[in-house]
Amino acid sequence: MNLHGSDRTAYAYLLGLYLGDGCLSPHPHGGYHLRIACADTWPGLIDLCRRAITAVQPCAPVYTLRKEGCVMVTSYDRHWPRLFPQHGPGKKHERPIALVAWQRAVVEAHPWDFVRGLIHSDGCRVTNWTEKTIGGRRKRYEYPRYFFSNASTDILRLFTDALDAVGVEWKPANQARTVQNISVAKRASVVLMDRHVGPKW
Repeated sequence: MNLHGSDRTAYAYLLGLYLGDGCLSPHPHGGYHLRIACADTWPGLIDLCRRAITAVQPCAPVYTLRKEGCVMVTSYDRHWPRLFPQHGPGKKHERPIALVAWQRAVVEAHPWDFVRGLIHSDGCRVTNWTEKTIGGRRKRYEYPRYFFSNASTDILRLFTDALDAVGVEWKPANQARTVQNISVAKRASVVLMDRHVGPKW
């Protein structure tokens, strides 16, 4: 794909959003709708998603559809399957997900934008707390932490590979039967994530 400059940065971010909470829906008269589900509690995320779509496909109209608890940021264009070749029948976690060569090149050049898109879709920044007894007195300590949750082991691997590339330490956490979680809790890594990703807003 012929992506240049800021388009590549926007695409890396949009790819993260798509892999987390996006899909392509065929239109009855041809072409496809790109749909990215954004929780309506994060108006900043909705705006970032709209801007990323416009940067990647300037001629494709972008609009929002309100659903219960979320907003579907939607855009119609014939070329979305070329931009997201991971599109296919069924759910993402039920089929292999791999980046093609030009996508890998974009992600390798803009790993933080890719990580940011994934966190903004299926991730979060939370404040954990614990209590310790020091000198006979119980003290409460709070510390920030990032989580990324996804049912696709392939998408999880793309996320952790990108974290490795930018020097962020991570570990599996709170594994469930259907969803797996990645945790970033080391102080230096959280500082890096805060600098390049930050919480949703």
